[in-house]
Amino acid sequence: MGNKTLMAGLLAASAWIPTAALADGLPGEISANVALTTNYVFRGITQSDDGPAIQGGFDYAQGIFYVGTWGSSVDFGDDTTMELDLYAGIAPSYNDISFDFGVLYYAYPDSPDLPTGSQDFVELYGGASYPIGPVEVGGTVAYSPDFYGEIGDAFYYQLTAGLDLSEFTGIESLGIDGAYGFSRFDDDILGDDYDDWNVGVTVSALGLDFDFRYFDTTGLAGGEEAFAFTVSKTF
Repeated sequence: MGNKTLMAGLLAASAWIPTAALADGLPGEISANVALTTNYVFRGITQSDDGPAIQGGFDYAQGIFYVGTWGSSVDFGDDTTMELDLYAGIAPSYNDISFDFGVLYYAYPDSPDLPTGSQDFVELYGGASYPIGPVEVGGTVAYSPDFYGEIGDAFYYQLTAGLDLSEFTGIESLGIDGAYGFSRFDDDILGDDYDDWNVGVTVSALGLDFDFRYFDTTGLAGGEEAFAFTVSKTF
């Protein structure tokens, strides 16, 4: 699926799905999102060959339960042009702690198999976040029993922190956040275990969300350093 086809599908669905659901009296909330980014970076590694990507998805939430789908154009240097994720989970809270537990399936509909196996894989994840004054801190653990290329067990650990700058600057919806992740593999086909980190500034204006972010890695052969500017809209 080409970029133009993907974007057309996302825009058409974003306009139709919420209307259709409300017309049927479906309880809960449905939302859609569309984004343009200069570089799609996943866990410190570009998924778009350091080029732009078109992205978008839909979410349905009822109480603590949610399901959703998200897609992006990709460029792996082979015939793969699209990533399509499907996920479901629960997001309960206790006092000021917000939890998130679920399962996520990464699919690449037009991808060829790698020498080791399919590029598709599934992950189980769990995380929590907690506000400390104006700072939101959190952590997530993801586990795949057969990671990308069917290479076996893989764990990903991530620590996050975000600071709302609105009250300090007077600029509404201005913030800074960062994350540090640890990729740990059962097999060395992808190379040694490595860490990744990113830091970015976010702001909302003119009905759009803007994100400017720097990414880097440690322990990854060849290194991966990247910048990305993303414009997104949630409906």
